[in-house]
Amino acid sequence: MECIYCFLGFLLLAARLPLDAAKRFHDVLSNERPSGYMREHNQLNGWSSDENDWNEKLYPVWKRGDPRWKNSWKGGHVQAVLTSDSPALVGSTITFVVNLVFPRCQKEDANGNIVYEKNCRNDTGPSPDPFVYNWAAWSEDNDRENDTSQDHHNVFPDGKPFPHPPGWKKRNFVYVFHTLGQYFQRLGRCSVRVSINTANVTLGPQLMEVTVYRRHRRAYVPIAKVKDVYVVTDQIPIFVTMSQKNNRNSSDETFLRNLPIIFNVFIHDPSHFLNMSAINYKWIFGDNTGLFVSINSTLNHTYVLNGTFNLNLTVQAAVPGPCPSPSPRPPKPTPSLSPGGDNPLELSDVPDENCQINRYGYFTATITIVDGILEVNIIKMTDVPMPPPQPDNSLMDFVVTCEGIIPTEVCTIISDPSCQITQSIICDPVDVNMGELCLLTVRRAFRESGTYCMNLTLGDEASLALTSTLVSVPGRDPASSLRIANGVLVSVGCLTLFVAVIALLAYKKHKAYKPIGNRTGIVVKGKRLNVFLHHAKSAFFPGNQEKDPLLKNQPGTL
Repeated sequence: MECIYCFLGFLLLAARLPLDAAKRFHDVLSNERPSGYMREHNQLNGWSSDENDWNEKLYPVWKRGDPRWKNSWKGGHVQAVLTSDSPALVGSTITFVVNLVFPRCQKEDANGNIVYEKNCRNDTGPSPDPFVYNWAAWSEDNDRENDTSQDHHNVFPDGKPFPHPPGWKKRNFVYVFHTLGQYFQRLGRCSVRVSINTANVTLGPQLMEVTVYRRHRRAYVPIAKVKDVYVVTDQIPIFVTMSQKNNRNSSDETFLRNLPIIFNVFIHDPSHFLNMSAINYKWIFGDNTGLFVSINSTLNHTYVLNGTFNLNLTVQAAVPGPCPSPSPRPPKPTPSLSPGGDNPLELSDVPDENCQINRYGYFTATITIVDGILEVNIIKMTDVPMPPPQPDNSLMDFVVTCEGIIPTEVCTIISDPSCQITQSIICDPVDVNMGELCLLTVRRAFRESGTYCMNLTLGDEASLALTSTLVSVPGRDPASSLRIANGVLVSVGCLTLFVAVIALLAYKKHKAYKPIGNRTGIVVKGKRLNVFLHHAKSAFFPGNQEKDPLLKNQPGTL
């Protein structure tokens, strides 16, 4: 009898061994996370629980540092790059994209095979075989064998069969996405895209992990793993740009008095979740001008006093949201023949499934308003007689006026008539004893006759004002040692020219400063989410001073 008990116990133990040895998805995809991590989450549409079994025979599992990783790909290693359009407003759709980066000189062709690029040399030299992996040939071999069991390997790690859309045999990579205790499987090529609706995603930073396998005849080989943090928030993600004419450096949040500041609000909504929403922008500029409410994302505001002001913006949008639970009412007295008489909820009490709630986004900034140069004009241009030793040069005086404070420097950029090719850049200091009236004379020398584009700027520490003109320098009369040059003042109001000139001056005179987005006079605000995302990632994954040298106060010669 004891032998029978021992034999039965052995059978039970043998029956339990496969169950104990079977790996589950969370063992494979989150082996660096503690047991039970992220188990209590709402179900994502189309995703499966990571408690399901993983087919380790068809999809082998390699730990970090396993020597088999060195031979997982012919000719080097494959890198998986995971990106997303995070942060996402809860209820919207967030999209993840995985791109595979192959070793040098390798690429995916139109048939899904991995081939060597022509005329590309790597460390191993040219290969006589044009294919790195000829998966099309492997598929044809399987078709010729006519094996009734060949479809057994065309399955995902959980055993579900591959979908068979047109061209599915050209997809030779299996991607397994894992987040919130759930996984999603995708058959694809060297790039795949997966989107999830965030209505059931827990607010805050979350981790997305992706494991990639390649086809290897009737099995699969792991080639890459990648993970990244994404953020789901109940606040509308926004950032604001602030720009102002004549502002020398808006990134320091210093602006000029009596000139309008242009505020542009950008809502991060890549899935167009808010397209049908009514959006209101509520501004408080902090200068006792009250509340401004607008439906436009762009607004101008002019500060008329110097000082420091606290700017506040609230963006409000009505979005689809969960409906409140109805509260039962006591039944109303009804005749015996009413069919709804026994139901405490009448039809009028059934909530509408398309309920809406308000979502908000916030932006704050502290800006400083100072005096600056508001406008500059060239009001007169005269020829200066040249002494006999330099009969071929032409001196011209430009009488310049400005509005605002007295400038500290004047710069000119002389270019060809199209204002595209710069020929000289000259900067001079301005006499600080010129008084309260902004009136100065700028002298420049021209070596030969012709038409020139001249951009003139007056600047100080906070502002930089520009004006442009075309200068016509006629040829010299050989019979006379003197010459009369006629200057033609032509206003050039091209925005492209203005930006190009300011950017060039900023580069020449402030090499240490790099304007945001290469857009002069614009400051981008909205760092709160970026900082939040940075801290979130850190939780998951344990300057020169500006100089302003002036050129010598000498007449420039062209």
